[in-house]
Amino acid sequence: MRGPATSSRAQLAAQLEQARRASLCLVEPLPERLLTGQHSPLMSPLVWDLAHVANYEDQWLLRALGLPGVAPQLDQVYDAFRHPRPTRSRLPLLGPGQARRYMDEVRGRALEALEGQDLEGGGPLVQGGFVYAMVAQHEHQHDETMLASLQLSGDPAGRPPAAPPPTGRPVRPAEVLVEAGPFVMGTDSDPFAYDNERPAHQVELGAFWIDTAPVTNAAYAAFVEDGGYDQPRWWSPAGWEWRLASGARHPQFWHREGPGSWSLERFGARSELAGDEPVQHVCFHEAEAYAAWAGKRLPSEAEWEKAASWSPSGAKRRLPWGDQPWELGGQQRANLGQAHLGPAPVGAYPGGASAYGAQQMLGDVWEWTASDFLAYPGFCAFPYREYSEVFFASSYKVLRGGSWATHPLVARCTFRNWDFPVRRHIFAGFRCARDA
Repeated sequence: MRGPATSSRAQLAAQLEQARRASLCLVEPLPERLLTGQHSPLMSPLVWDLAHVANYEDQWLLRALGLPGVAPQLDQVYDAFRHPRPTRSRLPLLGPGQARRYMDEVRGRALEALEGQDLEGGGPLVQGGFVYAMVAQHEHQHDETMLASLQLSGDPAGRPPAAPPPTGRPVRPAEVLVEAGPFVMGTDSDPFAYDNERPAHQVELGAFWIDTAPVTNAAYAAFVEDGGYDQPRWWSPAGWEWRLASGARHPQFWHREGPGSWSLERFGARSELAGDEPVQHVCFHEAEAYAAWAGKRLPSEAEWEKAASWSPSGAKRRLPWGDQPWELGGQQRANLGQAHLGPAPVGAYPGGASAYGAQQMLGDVWEWTASDFLAYPGFCAFPYREYSEVFFASSYKVLRGGSWATHPLVARCTFRNWDFPVRRHIFAGFRCARDA
């Protein structure tokens, strides 16, 4: 099930500590009201996320490896399946200080236990360091979730430190051609891949064109100004039903300032809408409607992965630009303190292009695809059904690519995210495709 060991104990410990630094960088400056309040029924109180991260580590880096746990009695409070997000603020949650002490105690014991693990010949959980990477990825994923909560709060006190954005460049051509033929989808060799990314299997695709870059704010604004939200012909029946029920007239967090003029609210502050940034905070239905208006469609997740990871020579890449570090793709910051709190302008990272020439496929916005979240042929749940298997259904749509808030440990060409097609608060955008 796992690939060969690729990380030393020191590397795994560093990954865990990097995730913790990112979490603390995010929450330490926040006033208590932002940590303990529930800012939206779509999200948990941040203090729930903090203790949940510790409880997950308590379960998987201690008890799952046969070691004494720190606080098993907290399992039911921080069970994400037992308690839907709207109800979590009513639970007997640990306070901010208690949650951090719990995090520290679990982490100390987990690092001590790491020294005794056989990463080469141990059981499937520890081979290749899988369970340690799983826990680090889990914490990074909650950091992104907490950023979404802070965006929904609209409170300027929740704005993390921000670096200036990079400079964009014209992107030409507007589309790239991906030729017909088979490619290998998924992975058998990445030791940190989740079960839903496995097994690797061959998929045959026809030739298609895919946008070189994600759809920008300026391009999406043209759809809005053309009355796209008023014309049911661009929307699927489910999409039009959502449009009418939601009353949506534009992406979430956009504000009209005048004819053809828009501002964007980001972490409680408004600024002029940057036309060359990838649009984000659109749901699947909005992405699908724009694609129809543009005479295109959304790519399938297989098309997306081929455009991102495959090369005409028949080689599979873990990242669009190869297997080199993120820095060589020029595409990602090292921690949340260096983020510019939004997607980079299109054309900012030409070094991160895929073999076919598609740019910014990782690390700017999650990209909606046309595919339902379903199991690959030969899927095997590991290490627990609740990570993937219980979500396989046509009610979820797959997102690919990772956003500006997604850590490089998580963002890879085979990673599969999923959500309901009505979700807008996530850092999601899209690019279009069409048949060749």
